[in-house]
Amino acid sequence: MSEARARLLTSATRLFYSEGLHSVGIDRVIAEAGVTRATLYRHFPSKDDLLVAYLTAADQAIRAGVEAARTAGASPVDAVRAVAASIADGIRSPGFRGCAFLNAAAEYPDPAHPVHQAVLTHRNWFLQVVTELLEATGEPAPEPAARHFVMLRDGAMAAGCLTDPAPVCETFLRGVEGILKYRNTPVA
Repeated sequence: MSEARARLLTSATRLFYSEGLHSVGIDRVIAEAGVTRATLYRHFPSKDDLLVAYLTAADQAIRAGVEAARTAGASPVDAVRAVAASIADGIRSPGFRGCAFLNAAAEYPDPAHPVHQAVLTHRNWFLQVVTELLEATGEPAPEPAARHFVMLRDGAMAAGCLTDPAPVCETFLRGVEGILKYRNTPVA
């Protein structure tokens, strides 16, 4: 990645996450990155391309974190807990403004839009990987349990930027423990 592209993506990531996708214009990203308009458009032909690159970078960071949890040599249950702990750590981090993907979906609700498609790609991957992690624990119904995990995560991400994140994270982690504890209990 060229230095200019890296500066553009770093500036765009910070601005889009902290201020929103629609509210940050291209001129602001150019000024923050210290590049020319021609440089921006050489790397990102449109704002949509820049937005998708921002979401792709966020997706790659999350994938790397999940892969680290999966390959840490821990048990499958510990891997699920490590993924949940990393989510809670993110919620407790300074400047947390919710899930970049949920925020993007709220700003780009059209399912055909490239930004919305990037959101769906990430969410489908995340559901699949959580399903695989829960299946490895011996969960007899991993897909519904994974949907439950993702719903807990979504709620925690939304609530974590609206109020004190400590009880939100505690509730989220307790919910994940509930999924793990009751994985062998039949659904009524």
